[in-house]
Amino acid sequence: MSQQGTNAYDEVDDLPPLVRRAVDAARHHGFEFSCRPEQGRLLQVLAGGAPRRVGETGTGCGVGLAWLASGAADGVSLISVERDPELVAIAAEVFADCDHVEVVHGDWQHITDHGPYDLLVLDGGGQGKGGTAAAPVHLLEPGGVVVIDDFTPASTWPPLYDDSPDLARLHWLEHPELRATELRLAPDFSVVVGTRRFPAS
Repeated sequence: MSQQGTNAYDEVDDLPPLVRRAVDAARHHGFEFSCRPEQGRLLQVLAGGAPRRVGETGTGCGVGLAWLASGAADGVSLISVERDPELVAIAAEVFADCDHVEVVHGDWQHITDHGPYDLLVLDGGGQGKGGTAAAPVHLLEPGGVVVIDDFTPASTWPPLYDDSPDLARLHWLEHPELRATELRLAPDFSVVVGTRRFPAS
């Protein structure tokens, strides 16, 4: 979730209808931390390559999930986990007519109950930023993709956070089960994208 992310849609007109519905819900309920448009468009593209199952932690009002659903092919199921019951109710209303989308109430670790995933977006837990990091080998199909958001673009190596090595970012970029890279989506915003390695034959 991005701080002031909902406000980033103020000047954006060409949104998929489902994304527009989720953004309107976020505005109506005063939710400020929606997925930014730059990340949303990346998620839409990545979802198009998922053959079966997409997962997300941190539903919020469903903006990121709406981008994912807008890009996913027919027959792909989408699961998102949110710990705030009020946000679960809001998002469930946004996706009320989307049978392939399920919003689950619970801690981020409930995402493990529905995997493994072809695409997993860690937006509300599991990123390893001051807490437990999700385990790709348990959550991703071989060749599956994980996205970790809300980084400031790195300008040094190793990347720094508060003048110290950014351990959360390094966790993903150097993860032995992933091939990962950082993508700069805006001057002030980047994400880490990793693909789970295929087991050695």
